[in-house]
Amino acid sequence: MVNSNSKRLLLLGGSHAEIPLIKAAQKLGYYVITTGNARDGLGHPVADKNIFADFSDKEQMLSIARAEGVSAVCSGCNDFALLSTVFVTEKLGLKGHDSLKISETIHHKDKFRVLAEKLEIASPKAVQVKSIEDLEKALLTLKFPLIIKPVDLTGGKGVRRVETAEEAIDAYHHAFERTRENHIIVEEFIEGTNHGFSAFLVDQKVAFYFSDNEQYYLNKYMVSGANSPTIVCESSLKRLCTYSEKIAQDLQLVDGILHIQFIEHPTLGPYIIEICRRPPGDLYIQFVEYATGVPYPEYLILAETGADVHSIKQAPTKGFWLRHCIMAKEEGVLEDVYFAPEIKSNVFDKLLWHKKGEKVQDKLYYKAGIVFLKFDSLKEMQEKTTLMNEYIQCKISPIK
Repeated sequence: MVNSNSKRLLLLGGSHAEIPLIKAAQKLGYYVITTGNARDGLGHPVADKNIFADFSDKEQMLSIARAEGVSAVCSGCNDFALLSTVFVTEKLGLKGHDSLKISETIHHKDKFRVLAEKLEIASPKAVQVKSIEDLEKALLTLKFPLIIKPVDLTGGKGVRRVETAEEAIDAYHHAFERTRENHIIVEEFIEGTNHGFSAFLVDQKVAFYFSDNEQYYLNKYMVSGANSPTIVCESSLKRLCTYSEKIAQDLQLVDGILHIQFIEHPTLGPYIIEICRRPPGDLYIQFVEYATGVPYPEYLILAETGADVHSIKQAPTKGFWLRHCIMAKEEGVLEDVYFAPEIKSNVFDKLLWHKKGEKVQDKLYYKAGIVFLKFDSLKEMQEKTTLMNEYIQCKISPIK
C-alpha cells in the first residue's frame, strides 16, 4: 500500500496541454502521476509515473487515486477529466474542487444556459432537445441562424451552424452521434468577434483576469490561435467579471479558474458561449503566463490542491503576444513545417510534435505543434496574425 501521507498528485490527462500543469506541480513538490488512454501523449514522459486508463471512467479514476494514496487530484484540459476529478475529490473528501452537481451545472451547456437566464447573464437563447419533435418545437421559438451542438463536448466536435429546418434536422443527427448524453442543445447564433476570458476566483471574487482575441482556421468551431492584448473594451471585461462573480456566489464556487469563451456583440456587449472550470487546452495557461508574468499554471495547481491562492494579483498583458496552433490546410503526407523569414525573430517559444512522413488524415483537427510569438507593436501583432497561416505552414504531399 502506498503511503497516503506522501505528496502525490493524480493528474487526469497527459497530452501536450498538461505539460505546464505537470511541471508546475513538480515545482510545488508533488510526485505527479498522469493518466489517460492516449499513451503517446507528450505530457506522460514529463510526469513521474503513468497509469494508462480512461479518465472519463469516474470509478476507475477513484480506484487509481485510492491505490496510489494521492493527496490531491487535478484535472487536465478536458471536460470529462474535470467531471471525473470532482467525482473523485468529492468521494475522497479532498479540497480544491466544487461538487459534481455544481460542476455539471457549469460544464453541461444546457444546464449553464438555465443558470445564465436565472442570473440575467447574456448568453444565447437556447433550447434543450431530446427528439425530432422537440427540435420542431424549438425551431418555432428560435430565430435562424442557429447553432446545434452536443452539451458535453468541446473543440467544436459535433457543432454545426444551420440556416434552414432541413439543415437543422441533419445537424441534430450529427450532434446525437457524438454526445454521451440523451439530449443536445439548439441555440441562436450571435454575431460578433470571438474571445477568451480567463478569470481566477478567490473568495468568489475575480482576483485576476486575462482576455484575448481568438483566431480560427479551417475549423470554424475550434480555436487555432489567440492574441493579446484584447480589442474588447474595458466595460465589457468588467461586465464579464460581474458575471463571473454572480456565478461564483450563486454556486458557491471554490477558488480557482473560471474560463469563458464569449462573443462580443457590436452593440450589446459580451455573450457567454462556453464556460468551464478546467484549464483551456493547447498551452493556453502558458500563454497567460508569458503575456502577463503571472505563474498561472502554478496558481491552478495551488487552487486544485486546496492551497492558499490569495497572493494572485491582477496584471495586464505586457507587450504583444500570439499563441498559434500549426494546422494543415489539406490531407496528405507531412513533409515539413515551414517558418517564413518574416516571423523567425518573433518566435518566443514553441512545442513541435510533428513527424516527417506522418499522414494528415483530418485537416480540421490535425496539429503539428504550438508556437508563441512576441511582437514589437500592436500593428505588427495584428498584421502578422492575419497572415500567420502563410508564415507558418505544413508542407503536405499527396498520399501515393
